[in-house]
Amino acid sequence: MSDSMLTVAVVGHTNTGKTSLMRTLMRDAGFGEVSIHPATTRHVEGAAVLANGRKVMALYDTPGLEDSIGLLEHLDGLAGGRRADGIELVIQFLDSPKAESDFAQEAKALRQVLVSDVALYVIDARDRVLGKHRDELEILGRCATPIVPVLNFTAFDDAKVSLWREHLSRVNMHAVAEFDTVVFDEVCEQRLYEKMRTLLDAHEATLNTLIEDRRRQRVAVIKASADLVSDLLIDAAAYAMFVPMSDAGQAEAALKRLRNDVCAREQRCVDQLLELHRFSSDDCESEAIPIENGKWGLDLFAPEALKQFGIKVGGGAATGAAIGFVLEMMTAGASLGALTAIGAAVGGVIGAGRSHGRRLMRRAQGETELRIDDATLRLLGTRQIMLTRALLRRGHAAQQPVSMDQPRRLNLPTVSAPKLPVTLQQARNQPAWSRIAGVDSSGYRPLAPARQDAVSALAKHVGEIIQRPADAAIQFP
Repeated sequence: MSDSMLTVAVVGHTNTGKTSLMRTLMRDAGFGEVSIHPATTRHVEGAAVLANGRKVMALYDTPGLEDSIGLLEHLDGLAGGRRADGIELVIQFLDSPKAESDFAQEAKALRQVLVSDVALYVIDARDRVLGKHRDELEILGRCATPIVPVLNFTAFDDAKVSLWREHLSRVNMHAVAEFDTVVFDEVCEQRLYEKMRTLLDAHEATLNTLIEDRRRQRVAVIKASADLVSDLLIDAAAYAMFVPMSDAGQAEAALKRLRNDVCAREQRCVDQLLELHRFSSDDCESEAIPIENGKWGLDLFAPEALKQFGIKVGGGAATGAAIGFVLEMMTAGASLGALTAIGAAVGGVIGAGRSHGRRLMRRAQGETELRIDDATLRLLGTRQIMLTRALLRRGHAAQQPVSMDQPRRLNLPTVSAPKLPVTLQQARNQPAWSRIAGVDSSGYRPLAPARQDAVSALAKHVGEIIQRPADAAIQFP
């Protein structure tokens, strides 16, 4: 079989999601214009789909079929009661003045269908089967081009998938694909290409290449997402500041700086995830994922955030103004008056026996170590994993902000989390692994090989959580 360019016409009634299908197949949220108003696409627009770095499929977005009833009557009139080949009537129509006046939009679509290898007939599965749909299918059938009906918006509760399948079978169209352009499902995309393959023997190799490339891309984007999340967690776990116990002002300033630094680092991870999945900050805003304008709306260090994500606070966590932090005591009998003054009731006192050289030196200077606690690390990981899962299910045609509870609401029970992964426990004792502070002029601290090994090991675990079924527990770790 030849591995040649496949030409595809995307057709259908107005406002059924033709441009949306183009965006999702191309992974390009910026293609064309998507609107709730009909007849947004007025001209044929083309774009290429790449696989293995080369163009393998040309998609052509066409204007909506606005008056299929009138056009079918016109085609029947051209036949004049005689038996005529369908494609001859379509060509005769395209050569007539009617193709430039009364049926100009339909003519643009049909011209593209005639020169394409296959036509994807996009159907809004929420619509009732009407006479206009039957006439559209009749007209397209006369073009002698293979047709794959694509049921769009199937994830919505009012989708009439079974009714549409029954109707399509009555007009001898059985290669039907269900592909929601808003709630993305990689399995449905693969099946769409498989349906096309059944009708296009000459392009079997091309479609096989495309199917395999999409599978490989998804594996790669999940791995890259897990790497980004794991890099964030190592940075956060390793980040520590030393606080003079005798100076309340410095302690308060350190607390504020650490909070801001960690939140800024989390924001960078959010931005990186959005870019990786080819979305923008405008695509993320919801109650279940409290992101507004590309930023988390619920403070990482707010008690409500832990509760919302079903994470219990351990006994070693600080409270009050210092919630989300742990103070590691390294000076025996040191006064807690300084931190009490800023509203922090400190727990998690750790004996000097676990201190290494760095801590012993700080101990002699009357300082204590400030870092975020385990529960906050779990929250940090859980939020990024939930965001990644939502982005993986989001079609590039979606107009509403990303939501975790569509088409089904996630249930996050409150659980007592196990110990942190060994890699994060190791990071606790390796402040040099954190790039949150103390970076060089290029913006990054040189990476230690052991740190990268820790990120890679943690990423395997994070990737497994990302790929869990929708009804499985997804809290980190």
